[in-house]
Amino acid sequence: MTNGQDDRIAKWLVDAARGDQNAWRAIVSEFSPRIFGLLRAQCRDADLAEELTQSVFVTLAEKLAEYTEQGQFESWIFRVAINRLRDEMRRRTRHAKPMAQETLSEIEGGADGGGYRTIEPDQILALERAMDELSTADREIVDLRHTAGLSFKQIASLLEEPVGTLLARHHRALARLRETIERIQKRGSK
Repeated sequence: MTNGQDDRIAKWLVDAARGDQNAWRAIVSEFSPRIFGLLRAQCRDADLAEELTQSVFVTLAEKLAEYTEQGQFESWIFRVAINRLRDEMRRRTRHAKPMAQETLSEIEGGADGGGYRTIEPDQILALERAMDELSTADREIVDLRHTAGLSFKQIASLLEEPVGTLLARHHRALARLRETIERIQKRGSK
């Protein structure tokens, strides 16, 4: 995130804490799609992701008056989201249901706000299976980077791990995804 973006977010936070509804809407508009996308990618349940996203913003509203921005807001709000999901998964003590293929095909092409991209059903299925084969920690890094759109510095802050470690794990996770997808597609073409 650039200093200009940090400054803009800091101003929104101060203004929202003072009751400015436009600032609050700007915060929600900026972060809710990415938080929802991350949670949906992690739990594969759109209803649960929506519920948890709302819960994250309730927490933000409760803590906004005492929050002091130091350039860490993005990491903080995503940490709240991930912790909320972990707490819910522990509470449920069961696996989340898989995401429907129709939902996957609706996801925008990346966190950069790119347009919609057509993904073939067999590609979606291969990606789902490959993501399922990643460790929970590796999947979390991939989702934080590619669904939530966080920088490696922000992910390092959120997960409290060195950037170099995360870069290496991300690189290995993407290589595993590529290998698994190729294996699945080869098996499917036989």
